Amino acid sequence: MSAALDPVDWLLFSLSRAFRSPLAVFVQIQGCVICLTLAIGWAFAAYVRNREINRMKDAMKCGNSFAFLCHDINELEHSNQVNLPRVTVVMPLKGFGEHNLHNWKSQITSLYGGPLEFLFVVESTEDPAYHAVSRLIRDFKGASFECLLCGFTSCLPDFIACFSAQDDVDAKIILAGLSTTCSQKIHNQLVGVERMHKDTKYVLFLDDDVMLHPGSIGALTAEMEKNPEIFIQTGYPLDLPSGSLGSYCIYEYHMPCSMGFATGGKTFFLWGGCMMMHADDFRRDNYGVVSGLRDGGYSDDMTLAAIAGAHKRLITSPPVAVFPHPLASDLSFSRYWNYLRKQTFVLESYISRVNWLMNRGLFSFHCYLSWGFVAPYFMAAVHIAAALQIYIKGYSYEETTCTTSGLLLASCLAICTLTELLSMWNLTRIEVQLCNMLSPEAPKLSLDYYNWSLIFVALLVDNFLYPISAFRSHFSQSINWSGIRYHLKNGKINKIERNRGRGPKFTDLGGKHLYGKKGAPPKASFLSSLARSLCQWHQPKKYEV
Repeated sequence: MSAALDPVDWLLFSLSRAFRSPLAVFVQIQGCVICLTLAIGWAFAAYVRNREINRMKDAMKCGNSFAFLCHDINELEHSNQVNLPRVTVVMPLKGFGEHNLHNWKSQITSLYGGPLEFLFVVESTEDPAYHAVSRLIRDFKGASFECLLCGFTSCLPDFIACFSAQDDVDAKIILAGLSTTCSQKIHNQLVGVERMHKDTKYVLFLDDDVMLHPGSIGALTAEMEKNPEIFIQTGYPLDLPSGSLGSYCIYEYHMPCSMGFATGGKTFFLWGGCMMMHADDFRRDNYGVVSGLRDGGYSDDMTLAAIAGAHKRLITSPPVAVFPHPLASDLSFSRYWNYLRKQTFVLESYISRVNWLMNRGLFSFHCYLSWGFVAPYFMAAVHIAAALQIYIKGYSYEETTCTTSGLLLASCLAICTLTELLSMWNLTRIEVQLCNMLSPEAPKLSLDYYNWSLIFVALLVDNFLYPISAFRSHFSQSINWSGIRYHLKNGKINKIERNRGRGPKFTDLGGKHLYGKKGAPPKASFLSSLARSLCQWHQPKKYEV
């Protein structure tokens, strides 16, 4: 009978039969289990985030109109504010992009009530970020917090709170020079902590693509004060895709990791975009934090997470530590690929034998699950294509030796996929709502512009490419990060190459210009750049209902 079949149909039916073998059935059931596991994890994360939303709503019902800053309005009394510890915010910068001005503004206009200083650390004056930050600081140097708070005080004239003992923004630019023994980001961070105020109690490392809420610094500091055993406090970004497949792939890549940060407390995960630590840990090099980062360190978060694990130190992530992360409007697929390469490359760096074993385990586990997630969809597509051919060409199931069991497996996978996407949508919806409540004066975020068809495609693309990227990183032992090529040996950086004539001119996520002319400010004025940035941020099709 099979001899009468079209060769393509015969191959299709043969594959469908092969995909009903015990091993293939196991792979397809495993794919369903992976989908349901992700759905359950996101449901738990949504529960933690939603619990915080309900707490804020309850506080507002009880008359606390400043619930986005703290649950107990009495904490805003002057007697409490004057005793808050000093915090230094260190921001290692590289390049300048479309969302940077808005992000920097959200950081320096924090409503933290204690002494606060901001250190913008750049490699040199040739960095395009240097002149943009210089103008931003000059613009805000004379701006009092009374003016910055006018939006809140006009809405709540009966309540007066002291948010800062200082009238001016305490911000500085530091030129760090070139790194020689570690990544440029880590070098900038270490130079920043060397220059922080002598009375600083906590240091907060922020990436320039982090958009803070008004109460973020206060919330992180409050948790550190409550529990001195905390080694690091962290948070996680809520990606705002720009519409390209690459941006959705990045959103999808971050979503499984997000459940590890939505614990409402202890976690084993660490995101380098937001890390608050004890300043004395750097002054005294406790647990080898300085030497571990300085001597060949490539990834700040992976290195510090390894140190925390080795010394059994506590990492926590408060439920309010979720930050809007707008992705570049022109984020291409090639830039997504380079970002994925950087993410897989961090598993090649390590500080100890135990850390190496853990990274090898993560490498193997992630690669197995990624292709274990994608393979069932290929099998389901074959089952569906075979059934369609039987229906269209009028074959009988006996003639093709196919059965309906393949369609049953495909149907189960479809149900599990819909459950997974629904859970992902629900978590994103709740995080969008939480961000809107934490930043009541900011333009409202919305789910309306999320393309869920592209998100499904991104699920398949990202998980298919992850093992390829991981193996390439393993065998190359080098990576280009923001125009600098790093080479690893025995888990540490042993060679750094800088060549402005080669490599990318833009960063991956923010689309930032990496190079500028020495001593030359940008052509556009600061105010026009800020206005353009805010206009882009306020696009209704992206951020508003």
